[in-house]
Amino acid sequence: MERRKFLFRSIQASAFLLISGNMFASMFTNVKPLKNKKVYAHNLFFWLRKDLSATEVKNFEKFFEGLKKLPYQKNLCYGVPAGSSPRAVLDSTYTYNCAMQFDSLEELEAYGKLPEHLALVQQYKPFFEKMLVYDTVYN
Repeated sequence: MERRKFLFRSIQASAFLLISGNMFASMFTNVKPLKNKKVYAHNLFFWLRKDLSATEVKNFEKFFEGLKKLPYQKNLCYGVPAGSSPRAVLDSTYTYNCAMQFDSLEELEAYGKLPEHLALVQQYKPFFEKMLVYDTVYN
């Protein structure tokens, strides 16, 4: 009788492991590994004109909000220098920084040519005296 209970429980446990293992594995059949996936980062730095009012400087943020609505880019965020302790390698002279990501170089290039993108750049170009762009690919 004890042997029968043991065998029955062993079969139950095996069936449970088999079913739960298959369910767990099926959850990940459509997930592609992140290994070897490249991410293209597009980082923008702006030095706004010194003669802009505080309101005009704040209104410049509408540029970034407009960029957020465009296709291809992901994870767009923007901000001002953090106020970190000064050190020789730190450049806090810019007014705004914007960072976004793209899934491919082709998408990054297409984004730069979008009529909506070009219109926003044209609209807000009078606000800044200098702009630098750093594009980086991460593995």
